Amino acid sequence: MKYNKIILSAGIFFLLFSVISCTKKLDDVVPQDSISKDQALKDPNAARTLYYGLYARLRSYDATLFQLGEMRSEIWVDGLFTESVDAGLQNLYRHNISNLNVPFTNWAGFYNLIYNINNVLKIIPQTTLPDAEKKSILAETYGLRAYIYYTMAKTWGAVPLNTEPVQTINNAAETYKARTSVDSVMTQVKADIEQSLTLFGSTNTLSTGKRVFWSRVASLALKGDVYLWTGTNMSGGNADLTTAKTALLEIKGLQGASLDLQANYADIFDPTKKNNNKEIIFALNYELQQAQLGIFGSFSVNAIQAATLSFAPAPTPTVSSVYPYVNGANRVGMGAAMISRLTAGLPDQRINNTFRVMYSNAAPFAPRGVLLTKFIGTTAGTTQVYNNDYPIYRFADILLMLAEAKAKLGEDPSAEINAIRLRAYGPAYTPYVSGSINDNMNAILEENLREFIGEGKRWWSLRRAGDSYVYANSNPIYFTPVSVAKMLLPISIGMMTNDPLLTQTIGY
Repeated sequence: MKYNKIILSAGIFFLLFSVISCTKKLDDVVPQDSISKDQALKDPNAARTLYYGLYARLRSYDATLFQLGEMRSEIWVDGLFTESVDAGLQNLYRHNISNLNVPFTNWAGFYNLIYNINNVLKIIPQTTLPDAEKKSILAETYGLRAYIYYTMAKTWGAVPLNTEPVQTINNAAETYKARTSVDSVMTQVKADIEQSLTLFGSTNTLSTGKRVFWSRVASLALKGDVYLWTGTNMSGGNADLTTAKTALLEIKGLQGASLDLQANYADIFDPTKKNNNKEIIFALNYELQQAQLGIFGSFSVNAIQAATLSFAPAPTPTVSSVYPYVNGANRVGMGAAMISRLTAGLPDQRINNTFRVMYSNAAPFAPRGVLLTKFIGTTAGTTQVYNNDYPIYRFADILLMLAEAKAKLGEDPSAEINAIRLRAYGPAYTPYVSGSINDNMNAILEENLREFIGEGKRWWSLRRAGDSYVYANSNPIYFTPVSVAKMLLPISIGMMTNDPLLTQTIGY
């Protein structure tokens, strides 16, 4: 069978962006159920629909991005929860992964997104859009492709590298594609970042609306992230670490009224404070009467049990009286040691605005689990609406990655660590004094743990820090240097059957 048209579903794209306050103009976009290449070439509004569609598609990967980046870390290992375990998430935090137990098949569906990204990169230059608009779209799209391939390289190592859209398929063999070495994939990632930065030019302007479109600052953040990774885990060494530091320092140099830490940690995630949120660099967008951030159902609680639980070792008030419309299935939790680690010492506004410990409201008032409140959303009538945006990069990322670059280069990271601590604890905080590289890295990772719970970053932060930090922070029952668990993920037998050019991830 031969296919020579590029079709993208577009019906949901208009709903997504209809209420976004930004400089993008959608007034003249005509609703269409699908967009073909011919339409995009003739109609600038159809071309815009393809572009906006990338963001709608990207946000559908929220659960995947969260699980890949967090659930193999130590945060949620064998914690307390009120219902039956989420078996899929348990396999991740217990590292119960093998060639016969593959948590993400078909590359987690990322090639569907890559396909659409490549289409936009191919089609947009041929459209009748104004040149400045074309340039902006391409700058964003190269950044998005770099981000996705970076995520894939961190997950599987070598992956098939596709940078051109598939326009014609005559037989199944034409779809076969071997895995490209991780070195080559990362070379492409870096090239896409540079292309994005070049197309953006020198403008580091951030939206005064919702920061849900990629920007030059986002590409700089990604550059810092990527070069930290290759400087540590590949052959980049100090040269790459210095490149990371330079990119992150450029962002830090923008610190001011439009880019900074929010004094109130809760304001970062508040659905009513999305416009000109000075901490956000790039986030996935969720809105009332549109798609909602529904990935945390297993970190919530059902209404019946909420009536038997309290946020303090006491009979009242119950969870249901505080959050009357929250309804989930509490199937993942934190262990007692993790809860104690995070709640001991000075009050930390990050912890108080991230989760709440739930206790039985009957004697002896035993702890039962935690309710993840960071992304609890708002209420509409008698319904809970999970309309928080999901941050990909924010200013706290920049400070902690810059601290990491400095630490690995043997420099003093205390200024960045203390900026994070001051916001968390207030003036009573204990300033950090620079020590050994290992001491500095452990201090950075401790702030990283507290700062980003639920944001899909902890596993990547440990991996980026280096293997020794992964093992030091992992439960040795499930993950040690000599265990069967691996840093990378396997691919499924079905994938290799469908594509004979594919080989299994090394170690599986």
